[in-house]
Amino acid sequence: DTDGDDDGLRAVTLNGGERVECDLLCVSGGFNPTAHLYSQAQGKLRYDERLACFRPDGKLPNVTVVGAANAEFDFAIRPCWLVPGTSGDWSTHFVDLERDVTVVDMQRAVNAGMRSVEHVKRFTTIGTGSDQGKTSGINEVGLVGVLTGQPIGGVGTTTYRPPYVPVSFALMAGRNRGDLFDPIRLTSIHPWHVAHGAVFENVGQWKRPWYFPRHDEDMEAAVLRECRSARENVAVMDVSTLGKIDIQGPDVVEFLNRIYTNAFDTLKVGFGRYGLMCKADGMVFDDGVVMHLDRDHWLATTTTGGAAAVLDWMEEWLQTEWPELRVRLTSVTDHWSAVAVVGPQSRDVVRSLFPAIAVDTESFPFLAIREGETGGIPVRLHRITFSGELAYELWTPSWYGLALWEAVMAAGQPLGITPYGTEAMHVLRAEKGYIICGQETDGTVTPQDLGMNWIVSKKKPFVGQRSHRRSDTARPDRKQLVGLLPVDGEQLLPEGAQLVLEENGSGAVTMIGHVTSSYRSAALSRTFALAMLQSGRERLGTTVYAPLNGHIVSATVTEPIFYDKENIRRDS
Repeated sequence: DTDGDDDGLRAVTLNGGERVECDLLCVSGGFNPTAHLYSQAQGKLRYDERLACFRPDGKLPNVTVVGAANAEFDFAIRPCWLVPGTSGDWSTHFVDLERDVTVVDMQRAVNAGMRSVEHVKRFTTIGTGSDQGKTSGINEVGLVGVLTGQPIGGVGTTTYRPPYVPVSFALMAGRNRGDLFDPIRLTSIHPWHVAHGAVFENVGQWKRPWYFPRHDEDMEAAVLRECRSARENVAVMDVSTLGKIDIQGPDVVEFLNRIYTNAFDTLKVGFGRYGLMCKADGMVFDDGVVMHLDRDHWLATTTTGGAAAVLDWMEEWLQTEWPELRVRLTSVTDHWSAVAVVGPQSRDVVRSLFPAIAVDTESFPFLAIREGETGGIPVRLHRITFSGELAYELWTPSWYGLALWEAVMAAGQPLGITPYGTEAMHVLRAEKGYIICGQETDGTVTPQDLGMNWIVSKKKPFVGQRSHRRSDTARPDRKQLVGLLPVDGEQLLPEGAQLVLEENGSGAVTMIGHVTSSYRSAALSRTFALAMLQSGRERLGTTVYAPLNGHIVSATVTEPIFYDKENIRRDS
């Protein structure tokens, strides 16, 4: 009884009507003998009414059970399987706290005709958690008896399967430690983001700036401003969270050629190349830029969320399939801080920081790498872009990260440099038709589905190549990456929206695709989207429809590149 106060307990009413004032109720699960080993030795158990538990029954050859394991208790227990006075609502009466199974779930199983405790267990998942029924088993048996009208001894127990493992108090308490529930990873530039009002989102356990609102800006206004700055002036982003794998050894080129769909034989020292990798089934797994730093020394970047999985994937092939390759892999994600300087004025910012480095297009072409220093900070410069604009990524050891960021901000201040977050990054890359693994892909998408045949080598073998020759991966009706322009340029398609061919279809409607990315664009002055659409490249110029709650959004199918298709701005 809380006396109408949700803040705490006030009293407990016992079965006989007695009311006991209290502010804490402790619930006991009784005393249950640890009969697992006895039962696994083919011993039989019987229900003891006085102790409300199952105990060993009879003797086994060469087995002696004593003490608590034999239920040698000097007290009696009166069980209460169902708490009275709930008006039949058992939806919050939990039987198994780990599996969130309630009395209602058990009633559903019994109403479906189940009487065996083993069947109820499988129907509800009671006892299948990490404690293997040690905290819920007797409750399940007791409730099956009450709900079916059987004597508890006749219900019996579930099977005790080896091995027997004790349950720790820490396991029962759970690992939710507030901020420690999931590891939190911060870049060295994080304090600056906090001080300047960034709103954060979680990406692969990293806290990444989502957007930087000014004054009373909402998210949409802030993102449009950030995108406009990147397209028209200069903007800066913390990209330290990208996965980074240091790869060394005399067989690195052979290893990379096998892992990635494209080749790296011709990549010179001091340059990078975009790479795509597939799983053995031929489906896109991850992507990033692979850099040739020195003889037998390379570095591969991955998506932020895919860093650990890619390293694991590479190690699996090296250790189990290609042990003859002399290659060493080291995760260096945390070793480097990285700052992306983006936009038409980015070259002016970089030139002011590194006057000794020629940054014109001929001297510092796209995907080139240079080494430099600014204010005593060692920096590796890369001509890389994920926005489609002229851009540079400046890498420095992580302990210099904040100093480098502040130096970039100071150099760009006369130009009105603008920090931007992940949401603006998503808009900018989608305008250029750049994919994000895990957003445009879902484990069922091939490079060919994405229109990326150009990156799939026909001259060398690679993981997943054989699967690309399967008839299924060559079907013309596979979902393919396309662009969508809503007919009403103010309507924003929800990501995940299903697409159909008929505007007012009756009865069963066939879904032919779904929206993968959808944004409002400052550069286009309208909304746009990317989608995976069945036979998408054959439907360019046609109209598809997204049935939403209460209305339908119609959109024109287009090429997936909306901005600077000739890469003039990227290479300027």
